[in-house]
Amino acid sequence: MLSAGDEYPIHQTPEPVAYSGSDRNFYDRYFFNGYSADGSTFFAAAMGVYPHLNIIDGAVSILRNGKQASVYLSRPLNMERMDTHVGPLSVEVIEPLKKIRLRLEETEGLALDVEFEGRAFPIEEPRFTRRQGPRMMMDLTRMTQNGRWSGNLRMDGTEVDIKPADFSGTRDRSWGVRPIGAPDAQPLIPAPPPQFYWIWTPTNFPNLSMFYHVNHDETGTPWNTRAVIVPDGADQGGGMHLADAKMNTVYTPGTRRMQSAQLDMTDATGRAHKVTFEPIGTFLMKGIGYGHDKYRHGAFRGDQLAIAREDFEPAKMPWHVIENLHIQEIVRAKHEGPDGLGSEGIGTFEQLFLGPHAPSGFKDILDPAK
Repeated sequence: MLSAGDEYPIHQTPEPVAYSGSDRNFYDRYFFNGYSADGSTFFAAAMGVYPHLNIIDGAVSILRNGKQASVYLSRPLNMERMDTHVGPLSVEVIEPLKKIRLRLEETEGLALDVEFEGRAFPIEEPRFTRRQGPRMMMDLTRMTQNGRWSGNLRMDGTEVDIKPADFSGTRDRSWGVRPIGAPDAQPLIPAPPPQFYWIWTPTNFPNLSMFYHVNHDETGTPWNTRAVIVPDGADQGGGMHLADAKMNTVYTPGTRRMQSAQLDMTDATGRAHKVTFEPIGTFLMKGIGYGHDKYRHGAFRGDQLAIAREDFEPAKMPWHVIENLHIQEIVRAKHEGPDGLGSEGIGTFEQLFLGPHAPSGFKDILDPAK
């Protein structure tokens, strides 16, 4: 099965690009978010290719005035991975690793036409590899980049002009193996208790970007983590890696939602850095398919283009419903560095807290903070 991708020197196996090894859970995804400097407008989008399921899907979600509206799109991939269109939704690479255009033609009352320009070369995060017993759950690589947005969006007739001076955000590209599509009907023996503890805080400061993430096991031991500060214009490897990073998360009592957080770390000379986070708005990640019961990534939605709209009011959604656990808090951030230097910025505090986590006092799947 030859496809347009075979014209490019991007093969990773001896087979045509249409085939991606042998794991049916292989995926290749774009993710984007963007937000105004005051946090009043937030948008996010995702587009995923699932070669072994022969599906491509995507979603766009806009949050304004406490209301979140999403459009989900899916179609057969037809084994052509270079065609990054799902009906009216498209992703165009203008300049690799620097400029991307994201476009949704007017669909169910939502539209956007925006261009992302990276502030520095993307960072490559440590490879994520995690098993559940003998079964591979995650084996993937991800690159992440902060940047500025330009263009416009519309939500139910209200148009927002997006200017680089006011709109920043993050994009990532990830590929590899993670659960997609219909869940495996064959149970694991013995069945492991559900557990996933995840924090990701890409943050935009005036002259630099800060990236931190961590996955903890049930004891609070990190199995994947990274903290790095990247100045604007930095080339590959030009970031400053930080050590001994520890996130102290304070939860809203009776929930697992972050109320406030402080990240402490040290640079190569042993000097201390502190970043504090204050939430100013909540975005449900199911609005772009993550963990959605019906519109989850890779779900089969028929042999033709399928489009659906869904609306939420995140503040009214019960936090303890599993598909509402995965969120991005829009946050104000303050960086305090050595010698009294520091700055204020804005970013996202992504969280997914499921199952036991000893440092937080979580003992069951969904028991709340006290």
